[in-house]
Amino acid sequence: MSWLLEKAYSLMQEYLVLDTKQVDELDLLTLLIEHYEEAHYPVLPPSPIDAIKFRLEQLGKPESELAEILGARSRQSEILSGKRKLSLSMIRKLHEVLNIPAASLIRAY
Repeated sequence: MSWLLEKAYSLMQEYLVLDTKQVDELDLLTLLIEHYEEAHYPVLPPSPIDAIKFRLEQLGKPESELAEILGARSRQSEILSGKRKLSLSMIRKLHEVLNIPAASLIRAY
């Protein structure tokens, strides 16, 4: 696998002067590397809790903001600790207010 990465890197260094054959080779190497990484190092989607925490962090908001969105501090604590599952109405609110994809919030955890 490392030789594929080295070859792809080498071709990218010469990217501005690649001929058609080299561009095709780089495309093929890229596809092979992507396939290998998907098979051996899959990126798993985040849990709903991780998605919420990440989005709050992105927005620069404290976790206490979740209590305001959901209407109760106890809910915030229970949800973030995994003691309480998200309800459909909570998922809708989080999707609307924080713009978290609904698919990220409905995953089992």
